[in-house]
Amino acid sequence: MQWAEQVNAVRVIGTGVMGRGIAQIAAAAGLTVELADARTEAVTTAVAEIGRMFDKLAGKGRMTAEQAAAARERLRPVDSPLAPTECDLVVEAVREDLATKRELFAELEKICPAKTVFATNTSSLQVTSIATALGDPSRLAGLHFFNPVPLMRLVEVIPGARTAEWIPDALLALVRRLGHTPVRATDTPGFLVNHAGRGLVTEALQILSEGVASTSDVDRICRDVLGLRMGPFELMDLTGLDVTHPAMESIWTGYYGDPRLRPSPITRTRLEAGLLGRKTGEGFYRYADGVKQEAPEPQAPEAVARPVWSDSADLLDALAAAGVEVERSPEPSDGAVVLVSPYGHSAATAARSADLPVARVCGVDPLSTEARWTLSVHPACDVEFARSAWAALAATGRAVTVVRDSPGMVAQRILAAIVNTSCFIAEQRLADPADIDTAVRIALGYPRGPLEWGQQVGPRRVLSILRALHSATGDPRYRPSRWLAERAELGLELTGTGTTPQDLLT
Repeated sequence: MQWAEQVNAVRVIGTGVMGRGIAQIAAAAGLTVELADARTEAVTTAVAEIGRMFDKLAGKGRMTAEQAAAARERLRPVDSPLAPTECDLVVEAVREDLATKRELFAELEKICPAKTVFATNTSSLQVTSIATALGDPSRLAGLHFFNPVPLMRLVEVIPGARTAEWIPDALLALVRRLGHTPVRATDTPGFLVNHAGRGLVTEALQILSEGVASTSDVDRICRDVLGLRMGPFELMDLTGLDVTHPAMESIWTGYYGDPRLRPSPITRTRLEAGLLGRKTGEGFYRYADGVKQEAPEPQAPEAVARPVWSDSADLLDALAAAGVEVERSPEPSDGAVVLVSPYGHSAATAARSADLPVARVCGVDPLSTEARWTLSVHPACDVEFARSAWAALAATGRAVTVVRDSPGMVAQRILAAIVNTSCFIAEQRLADPADIDTAVRIALGYPRGPLEWGQQVGPRRVLSILRALHSATGDPRYRPSRWLAERAELGLELTGTGTTPQDLLT
């Protein structure tokens, strides 16, 4: 858009990690950056720090020495956030407090020319609420960068209820000029990324609260089975519960207690105990000099070698290739370990439904990968047969995580929650399907977008997992999104809108 191409100067207010990052990428992209803060000395420090970052990038060959010097020259420290200016854009990155932001923009409106567009980097406050301080709220929008700004390439562009129609598209174009990837989000609790991220952390906390698996077990399964770069408890330790728990509560209350977004008492208790994560040296894990301390995984115990029968041919093939005796008969023999691989249901439920000998039955998650098996044991399971099952799986050379039997085990529950949460976002038209996938893949580091992921696994399969969980638990957090159910029933892709009434008018 023409405005984005013509922007020459931007004022960044706030010299914390976010403000410095925004100033850095703007100066690197050729914009003059007026850097301001309520504390003048903070501006001097920030300019020097950004300059060092340019020198470091030049040293690594990511920009030339001439480019680094030019970028440094474009940094202009100013004495006050309210110093007179002719800038085209003001980006606010001050503390996350509604009154503070409102007061700042009310004062900026007095000293900035009418051409200046205002943007707030708020991560949780409604853009519309901030804009109420302005005589002309149409000039304010949300421009939500992620930390660290130079590395996190996603930016959410959020129009408020009264934002001028041309501004969102103009900001989308400007973000692209800065070398980042923009997505358009609505002015709702959590916007897009923080809303979509609730699927992972809230379900992981629910699994922990039920005693299905430990924090380490959940994280290992998420990394090795689902392919996430970090497990949910590692992620919460990195972010800090002082950030994560209030965000969960804010989004949950913002949607008037929607059960699918329900926080956990676990994080409230740990927050009050000061177990915030890396920043305090202890969270879900302990940290020594910033390094996570974690007990080694338990190894498979000594066990009697028994033949294995399973309802999964792929599982039997993997075991046979490892030298384990397997049975491929229609029914297991009297001395065989029985392994079932249900979707959505517990192993005990699957055993009873198939009239299998419950005491000899364990579950193996069908989502298990070449890196890790997930083995589930139920209360009526014979301990010695369960040990034999563990030993048989370990013989394949893969890691084995043993969890308490429950509907969906661990990976299925978390995957279904991730997909379902984003289906709700699509259903409510809070963002386009493509933007949902782009935002989550970039900002949260998932191996693929949640709608793409659900399409890969199969909408019908994800739907069956959620319906089984809903039926077994009665918990409305597992109610399937209409977006998911409708597309599964009609054979449509989760990543597309399908035909809409608007299509009839074009």
